[in-house]
Amino acid sequence: MMLESLLADAPPDCLRAPCCVCGRDTAAPVEVRHIPPDTVVYACPQDVVACAPGPVAHEA
Repeated sequence: MMLESLLADAPPDCLRAPCCVCGRDTAAPVEVRHIPPDTVVYACPQDVVACAPGPVAHEA
């Protein structure tokens, strides 16, 4: 792997979501909570440990 590929922006069709802790958009969102019927809460990888766990889609 080349350094340029690690520093490149995410592809435009990549799922981007705001982090529920810091509020910044992340290209690597981690699902931390599913609120029925269709709301999903995401966190960035750095902040996922700061989130209180909640049910995700396959647990609801």
